[in-house]
Parts: sequence; structure tokens; C-alpha cells
Amino acid sequence: MDTNTIIDELTEQRDRIAAAIAALTGANHVSLKLSTNGRKTRGKMSAAGKRRISLAMKARWAKAKKAGKNAL
Repeated sequence: MDTNTIIDELTEQRDRIAAAIAALTGANHVSLKLSTNGRKTRGKMSAAGKRRISLAMKARWAKAKKAGKNAL
């Protein structure tokens, strides 16, 4: 078998596995995608999403601080 053929088959297999994992885990998370060079990359987060998370964490920390020393 030619090396290029093996690489093409493995790439197709990788894409099928990545699609199956994405279908099983759902869309409620930041997915790790395989880029063209085979490394994992993260999806981008919008400024609004960052702000929502920031506000939620600040509220969580304030609640924990109000509750006591080891509330988290």
C-alpha cells in the first residue's frame, strides 16, 4: 500500500470518529476539533459568552464568600 493512501484512509477514519464523538456529546460544550495538521483546537467564544461566564463566576464567588470560608 502507498503511504499517501494509508494517510488518506486514516484521515477519513479520524473524521468519522470525531463526528461520532460530537454527535454523542451534544453541542452544549466547547468542542475540540482536529485541525488540518492533526492537532486539537478549541472553538472560539464570543465576547457575550465570556461576559456571561464572568458574571456567573462573580455571583458564585460572592455567594461562597457570604456563606463562609470553605463554601466552594
